[in-house]
Amino acid sequence: VQLQASGGGLVQAGGSLRLDCAASGDIKSINTMGWYRQAPGKQRDLVANISRDGSATYADSVKGRFTISRDNARNTVSLLMNSLKPEDTAVYYCNFWLVARTTWGTRTGPQWGQGTQVTVSS
Repeated sequence: VQLQASGGGLVQAGGSLRLDCAASGDIKSINTMGWYRQAPGKQRDLVANISRDGSATYADSVKGRFTISRDNARNTVSLLMNSLKPEDTAVYYCNFWLVARTTWGTRTGPQWGQGTQVTVSS
């Protein structure tokens, strides 16, 4: 199972970016999908996550500016980021809590994407 994130880049403050993450492989089910971010010298923090039924949770710092969405049929999650600020600069990682089929049965647990850089200039 692999997660492929895309959509990062350089944007001016006040601009927008959209991040996407797609899962591939032998997946039985995906529960929570989420985005985390890690700025240089800081810990990795939750930005937003979304349950299978569409219930979303956001970090206080992004509420009202970021929107997370998912497509269960395509095993994808997106993060629309509006009104970006320099403090949003970080590497963004997608994370799925999933059940994957293996040669010996199933594996349940978190799967991380490779990270995508978001840089917001002032």
